[in-house]
Amino acid sequence: MPTDEWMRTLADGRRVRFTNQELANSVFVTAQIEGNRVVYSVVLTNAERPLNRTEVESHFEAELKK
Repeated sequence: MPTDEWMRTLADGRRVRFTNQELANSVFVTAQIEGNRVVYSVVLTNAERPLNRTEVESHFEAELKK
């Protein structure tokens, strides 16, 4: 089960840690703003192929704009 993890700095200076974990028949992706206990997570059960980093980050755009 490959896992990819990376940090990105948003335009407002906040840093976000993203993870992308491939499971048997799905993909589990998360985003956590640095210093925040809240972790946004999504299980994608219909992912036909591994997601790239841009696709993972796009799943959390609305939450991260708040």
